[in-house]
Amino acid sequence: MHTISRDDIIKLATLSSLKLTDEEIDSLQVDVGNILSYVEQLNELDTKDVTPAYQVTGLSNVFRKDVINSGEVSREQLLALAPDSQDLQIKVPKVL
Repeated sequence: MHTISRDDIIKLATLSSLKLTDEEIDSLQVDVGNILSYVEQLNELDTKDVTPAYQVTGLSNVFRKDVINSGEVSREQLLALAPDSQDLQIKVPKVL
């Protein structure tokens, strides 16, 4: 079993903004130690010939060309629709 101290549990609880009783701290100390021991078993596995699986669902990204579509409306036509414009920008009231 992996040893984890009571202070480690208290630090984890503080970082997680948890208030734990003494019984909960003792219980978590055992549980976290068991979890770490279980995870350590993974180090014993021989993964030399295992191919990494970066995507297990078979999905792939769909890419498209990055093309600017200016449309049929010009900047000047759009600015003409604005109530007020100045220096090729739409003029709006101040917002504070």
